[in-house]
Amino acid sequence: MSLALGCVADDYTGASDLANTLTKAGLRTIQTIGVPEDGRSLPEADAVVVALKSRSIPAEQAVARSREAEAWLRARGAAHVMFKVCSTFDSTDAGNIGPVMDALRAEAGEAIALVTPAFPETGRSVYQGNLFVGAVPLNESPLKDHPLNPMRDANLVRVLGRQSGSPVGLIDTATVARGAEAVAARLDALAEEGKGAAIADAIFDSDLEVLGRAIVGHKFSVGASGLGLGLARALVADGRGTTDAAGAAVGEPVGGTSACLAGSCSQATLQQVAAAEKIMPVLRLDPLAAIAEGLVARGVRRLVVAGGETSGAVVDRLGLTAFLLGPEIAAGVPVLRTAGRPEPMLLALKSGNFGGPDFFGRALDMMA
Repeated sequence: MSLALGCVADDYTGASDLANTLTKAGLRTIQTIGVPEDGRSLPEADAVVVALKSRSIPAEQAVARSREAEAWLRARGAAHVMFKVCSTFDSTDAGNIGPVMDALRAEAGEAIALVTPAFPETGRSVYQGNLFVGAVPLNESPLKDHPLNPMRDANLVRVLGRQSGSPVGLIDTATVARGAEAVAARLDALAEEGKGAAIADAIFDSDLEVLGRAIVGHKFSVGASGLGLGLARALVADGRGTTDAAGAAVGEPVGGTSACLAGSCSQATLQQVAAAEKIMPVLRLDPLAAIAEGLVARGVRRLVVAGGETSGAVVDRLGLTAFLLGPEIAAGVPVLRTAGRPEPMLLALKSGNFGGPDFFGRALDMMA
């Protein structure tokens, strides 16, 4: 396997979001849960996203796990490795984005890393280094109140500067508007000034394409799925891609029954649960990972899970190790087919804030 792109994601649902984005852009993508064991074969792919649960663990552990994943991807030919973070940049002043970025940038031998969590498709944009959710700065939006990593500062130059061991600069909108060469030149200039990272503005998908072209020849970057979109389009334009990358991934229908598990308390998920009560029985139970294991033991083979931490707990409890990417249910949420499991399953792993009110019913219909 020789990869066009390798990605290290700091949680499972974020990994699915990124893998979905890469697949839609034309890269055959596999999502693994953790670093695959030595000798384990995977289907041919253009990109692999290694999903870790490293967002909210001690920084030294996050660094160690991320370095292991980066080394595995480099050994499979990945010339560029992207560290995938949440589009709301969830991270305390102690990390983990800054420490992981510093470590992986050093492993790549790069003087500076381009960083952006912008993803306009999901309402995340960066302007003058400030992260916006829709029309308001992150610290004025409901998403500021993450239960583990609350975000009280929208200025990412300051946020990342408090975490990283190197100063942080800015590639502003005016520079991005001048194109990929201008971005690359600004990145080089900031490196010469001693900056170890540069927050890049991005308001439109076209900005992400500019950023992708500017850094595709570098070895390392940091961003949300939007930056993955820019990198994927740059790679496809260079002939590294596949027609209809998602078309055959889901394969034959999967038998068994279906279930939805929701562990998120976000407004989006609460609305989805309320809508689901109109079309299916709803029970309020705890703990979810044990419930998932019991459901699968009773024949459930199509499972929808809402919530990043919940998805991580469920996937780990079921011992799932890799997924093939199928069609998109909602922005950032694909159908996943298990790989390397004797009896296949279909899953959807949804970040709490993703999807419309009818998400659960729509997901089950697409997995039928």
